[in-house]
Amino acid sequence: MIDTDTASLDAILDRLVEITPPVDDSTGRTTCAQLEFWRLIRNVADHQIATHAAQLDDLGVADKAGSTTKKLLIEMGFPPAAATRTTRIADALGTLSKVEACAADGRLSAEVVDAIVRGITTIEKRSPTQLSDDDHDIYETELLTQALSGAAPTDIQKHAQTIGNTNADDQGGIPASDDRTLDTLSHHLTDDSRIDIRASVTQAVGEKFIAMIDERSMPRPEPDGADDRRSAEQRRADALEVLLDQAAVGAAMDTIGTPRTQTLLTIPADGGDPAFLPWTGSVTQATAKRLSCDGTLTEIIVDGETVPLQMGRERRLFPAHLRKAIILRDESCIKCGAPHSHTQVHHIEHWSDEGDTDLDNGCLLCQRCHTQVHHHGWEILMGFDRHPWLIPPADVDPQRRPLPAYNRRTMRLDDIAA
Repeated sequence: MIDTDTASLDAILDRLVEITPPVDDSTGRTTCAQLEFWRLIRNVADHQIATHAAQLDDLGVADKAGSTTKKLLIEMGFPPAAATRTTRIADALGTLSKVEACAADGRLSAEVVDAIVRGITTIEKRSPTQLSDDDHDIYETELLTQALSGAAPTDIQKHAQTIGNTNADDQGGIPASDDRTLDTLSHHLTDDSRIDIRASVTQAVGEKFIAMIDERSMPRPEPDGADDRRSAEQRRADALEVLLDQAAVGAAMDTIGTPRTQTLLTIPADGGDPAFLPWTGSVTQATAKRLSCDGTLTEIIVDGETVPLQMGRERRLFPAHLRKAIILRDESCIKCGAPHSHTQVHHIEHWSDEGDTDLDNGCLLCQRCHTQVHHHGWEILMGFDRHPWLIPPADVDPQRRPLPAYNRRTMRLDDIAA
């Protein structure tokens, strides 16, 4: 191995920084050649990063600081995902000689090397006995051959799972589909304050999840009779919130009036910054109102140093007897007809606007329709018949003609007048 000092590395970096795409390249041939060059450099650099991370492990640098190599890499500026991948590859160095050789000369990217490393781990976990050196070599060669033939990391992983499951069937091990040690669930906040959720669970858990989501994500007609305008992905996302609400309520009948969510809403005293939630950050006023419609809302007024100035009391909205009465009257979501078990109780006139918590100021709305009422121009009024009526936005009906609740959808305004 060449022992390169820091000055030499700086010189190499300076030379690489000076390289730019060719100016006169009408066919793109030279640009493609340079791009292939950069791909090889990237792969070689990733291998060197893993090798140096392994060196840090051997030297115990992170241990001496009471930390881990992964945390050390993140502190150095590596993204968390890259740090995780690097440390996983570093841990496997010395056990996959063929893969390491291909990574060292730039033929394999870090993502592919990581897929092979995880693939071998999957095969080992599936085997009821420790893999022999010969078996380990055979599986490494098989996955490496796949990688060099152009297989994507996900394809390599799937192939490894197939090998592992075959071994489990033949030797009495645990198939990946039933191995709970592989289960993962993660979530992180995106730049636009959304939550990205990822999970890998056993087949049995997945079957339960799919069945529950499928039951709650069936298309439902719009109030004007048109087909459900949501995509399948949007319907499943709506169904997930329904599941979370139902889990919060519980299956017992005596919990029917339990609030849907426990929400802590922090409001700056000067009114300059938006209110915010502890996990996901700032929210619009409309979102805050929607969350508080059928939940326990605690307001906290804070000064510029986030010191609480005032704690609002919890407001338990629509107790059991009122929710039961509203279910008896509305039967389902008044807008789309979703079952009452999928709904929240909405204040027609919001409590912050001095709306009462009573039968004549509440109606059933599913999560999707609740959002449309708070964000997309739909309005609700209580008719003189003491039933809720929907007023669509002008882009749905330019005349904004009132629609009766879903369970009374066959009615017309002139029927009421008569």
